[in-house]
Amino acid sequence: MTASIDNLLGTDDLLSAEDIELRTMVRQFGEQRLRPYIAEWFENGSVPVREIAAEVGKLGLLGMHLTGYGCSGSTATAYGLVCQELEAVDSGIRSLVSVQGSLAMFAIHHWGSEEQREQWLPGMAAGDLIGCFGLTEPDFGSNPGGMRTTARRDGDDWVLNGSKMWITNASVADVAVVWARAEEGVLGFAVPTDTPGFSAREMTRKMSLRASVTSEFSLDDVRLPESARLPGARGLSGPLSCLSEARFGIVFGAVGAARDCLQATLDYVGTRTVFDKTLAEYQLTQAKIADMAVELGKAQLLALQLGRLKDAGKIQPEQVSVGKLNNVREAIKIARQCRTLLGANGITLEYPVIRHANNLESVLTYEGTSEVHQLVIGQALTGVSAFR
Repeated sequence: MTASIDNLLGTDDLLSAEDIELRTMVRQFGEQRLRPYIAEWFENGSVPVREIAAEVGKLGLLGMHLTGYGCSGSTATAYGLVCQELEAVDSGIRSLVSVQGSLAMFAIHHWGSEEQREQWLPGMAAGDLIGCFGLTEPDFGSNPGGMRTTARRDGDDWVLNGSKMWITNASVADVAVVWARAEEGVLGFAVPTDTPGFSAREMTRKMSLRASVTSEFSLDDVRLPESARLPGARGLSGPLSCLSEARFGIVFGAVGAARDCLQATLDYVGTRTVFDKTLAEYQLTQAKIADMAVELGKAQLLALQLGRLKDAGKIQPEQVSVGKLNNVREAIKIARQCRTLLGANGITLEYPVIRHANNLESVLTYEGTSEVHQLVIGQALTGVSAFR
């Protein structure tokens, strides 16, 4: 009997029947509707965001962990499993869903007014409207407190000036959640992208996350009414709470990318003949496979534990940092090791491994670099901040 890398440690026993049914549905969607095209999208650096968003919206996956306004109010664990299956196809697909739901929609749902929620969330949940999240700037990534984008009052309006960079979906978005510095502190705004003074362009020549739209946008005297401001957000706690939501999805997503690499490699070594026997029959191959499967199983257990903590309302930011740090770090190691077992075939898009490895290079640094998460964990353990 051959063990499954999906359930080597019996982790399916920790899931409900509903969780497994949802995971199966999303996996089938990924295999049928996304995987046949993902290598081409990656190679061409072009992905049909609106088409994918509409289909994912019909499945109820956009903002699924939120309640009301067309959102199903699922468990955090269920949302994590969805991220896992989407990233098993490609990190860019999971990014589309997590930026929409855990960043843009979460910001409006958690920090916005009732009017803003009703204006934006139903269309975003359906995939009819695309959102983006504007925090990172050309000179400020890990230190968002240094942002230069400003918001100043002018009568009853706000005027925004500045620029944001490395923003998923900004050039195709209908609404941008923008964070800016004002006299009152850091404030958030829901900015319709057709507002005069807002301009965005897609960033090209990427070697990672090529099946994802990455953009930069500028705000040139963008005038907004007071009703565009997210009234519940003041200070960096607003955007940082959104990032914690998105990082949680990455904890699961990285497991999906690693699993896909390992499964492709298992299939390959079972049929590739070297010196008159398959690669799978060699001790070194089995040692590598075993080590990767152990790390994959541990990462899955960590993700599920964090899901349980989040569902119980007990999760802490440093725990999310543990998950993001460990699971992405181990996923990229698995992808690189799998590449070696595939030999020259490992660098082609005929197999998913080099694509996942390239994508994970970005996942390793976005929404908190490994170093940032190490410092978050270090501060939690020592009580001393080492950021400055």
